[in-house]
Amino acid sequence: MLLRTQNKDNHHRIRSSRGTKASMKRGPLPPRRQPGTQLGREHLQFSPTMGPLLRAAVLCATLLALATAGEAHASLKGLKDILNIFKPRSEKDYFHNAFEGEQEQAIPHASDEPQLGAALVPGGHGLLKVPKGSPPTPAALDTIVLPVDNAAGSGGAWSMVSENSGVSAMHLVIMKNDKAIMFDTVTTGPSLMRLPKKNCRLDLRSKEPGAVDCSAHAVEFDYNTGAIRPLKIITDTWCSSGGFDAEGNLVQTGGYFEGEKVVRYLSPCATCDWREFPGTLAEGRWYGTQQTLPDGRSVVIGGRRAFSYEFVPAEGQSNPTAVPLQILRDTTDDVENNLYPFVHLLPDGNLFIFANDRSVVVDPRTSQVVRELPVLPGGGRNYPASGMSALLPLDLRRGDVLSPEVIVCGGSPKAAFKLGETNQFPAALRDCARINPTKPDAKWATDLMPVGRTMGDMLILPTGDLLILNGAAKGCSGWGFARQPVLSPLLYSPRQPRGARFRALKATTIARMYHATSALLPDATVLVSGGNTNSAYNFSGVDFPTEVRSERFTPPYLAPDRAANRPQIDAGSVPADGMAYGAKFTLQFASPAAVTADDMKVTMYAPPFTTHGYSMNQRLLVLSVTAFVANGQRYTITVDAPPTPELAPPGYYLVYVVAKGTPSKAAWVKVHK
Repeated sequence: MLLRTQNKDNHHRIRSSRGTKASMKRGPLPPRRQPGTQLGREHLQFSPTMGPLLRAAVLCATLLALATAGEAHASLKGLKDILNIFKPRSEKDYFHNAFEGEQEQAIPHASDEPQLGAALVPGGHGLLKVPKGSPPTPAALDTIVLPVDNAAGSGGAWSMVSENSGVSAMHLVIMKNDKAIMFDTVTTGPSLMRLPKKNCRLDLRSKEPGAVDCSAHAVEFDYNTGAIRPLKIITDTWCSSGGFDAEGNLVQTGGYFEGEKVVRYLSPCATCDWREFPGTLAEGRWYGTQQTLPDGRSVVIGGRRAFSYEFVPAEGQSNPTAVPLQILRDTTDDVENNLYPFVHLLPDGNLFIFANDRSVVVDPRTSQVVRELPVLPGGGRNYPASGMSALLPLDLRRGDVLSPEVIVCGGSPKAAFKLGETNQFPAALRDCARINPTKPDAKWATDLMPVGRTMGDMLILPTGDLLILNGAAKGCSGWGFARQPVLSPLLYSPRQPRGARFRALKATTIARMYHATSALLPDATVLVSGGNTNSAYNFSGVDFPTEVRSERFTPPYLAPDRAANRPQIDAGSVPADGMAYGAKFTLQFASPAAVTADDMKVTMYAPPFTTHGYSMNQRLLVLSVTAFVANGQRYTITVDAPPTPELAPPGYYLVYVVAKGTPSKAAWVKVHK
């Protein structure tokens, strides 16, 4: 397969990896204002006979021309920042100096040899040792730990899965072969995992013809054993998106530079590696969101200066154009607080799309905006403000009386990124808001978290509760733009009354802020990995060293006194042909403790693609139990499958049996027509 960049704009290319002053604090930034001549009032005079529309057109054309020419005026500074958002990207747009004094960082180069002082791990198959760190700085010691709420029992437990995962997991997804895929970006330079000999990637940005990059920027990680297999990414996946197709293959879109229009595929097998198709997408998708649709296709929405959406075409085909989406343009402010928009598939097949502080319901079949929803005040919610969002569990036991709710929590003041440029770190937002987007008179209902949080993760647990973890209490997303890591997870119980929904759990000891990820595992524990607030892999001399450790969080529902009575699904009883829409689905399980039908719940979970605090395509359904038969400590349970793909798009789900609030290990089940 021939891979070549489809980008025709030479100014997109990173020209040098040495000697450039750059903070590397965050990829997307509006271009900096350049000095220029003063704008006289005569430049904006209009003829009295000129109509209002024509005057407006002339004004817009004049302002755009002035923005292009670099002229500035105090009264137009804010407007010029906005206009600059629509200009082509440049190198300085991504890498600019935000340090005080003489401190410099070079733009990392993928083909640079590691300067980490790292040696190979014996028998590690290309894994490098983690370099020695330095003593923690005052900023690293300034953390938030909440008192554990033990009133309802255990506060959970933490354990180490691996001290070195090879890469820092900027992106994380769980495959149906019980492996995690972790990957970052070639932009941050060498990782701690080497590719096999004679299998290095061509460095498409190097000034030296034929230069290669021998670091692995993706791995297949066995979260049960810690074993690592390097994967070969060819194009840059920096801040990209993803989801699964109906067969359980990872479909992964966008990224940076040569990767921004690429669609990649990865199948779940012991020898599989990435398949990449450059030039597939009509627009570059850097910081875009991908959502699986009822027909099994994926749609990718937004991205930096991509005010549109497009459907991912069949493998090997390409899109000539994209569909404009006005809310993305309308919500673009001077630091672009509408990246990685929150997208949720509603039970009627429409899409809830949230950007910055606004949201709409869109029918993807007609491209029509069905409903505009109220503004959610308080600040920015999407990257770089980086709040969290999920579609609350859909309880099919209610029949057709569904009341889908979206939750949005945390984020930062809209000016947080600009303040971060001057080393100011405002408090993150504390509020959590819920809304039913299907109601014509929908309104946000708010609650307060115990502490503000930006860059957190929000996962739906098999019980229907939500787990909030990772993140910071001050600042926003970006390289070095946050302080006060929040080490305490929160359990959010959506069925409890407002004011009684949050419970503080046991804290970790590892700060995980920018570029940290987490994922629910089939055994109902949570894998937590990643975290890199630096422009490259850096393990010393910084406030927050690059994290390659991977932890496991065991929620309270698996405390020792409850795990002893944990139900166990009989794998042999799970129908090999999966679950058909609208059909009965029967399986068997064992339970050490006697249970009744009233004690039982069967849930199915769509494994998400997680990056930058947002888990794309995440959803949990509670199935309706129609038959329950006890035979000693063995039980047979029958449920109704979801009736339509609007409720559960085709693909592989994790099916849990929950007995008295304790979930089993899940069975992978294919949902299909």
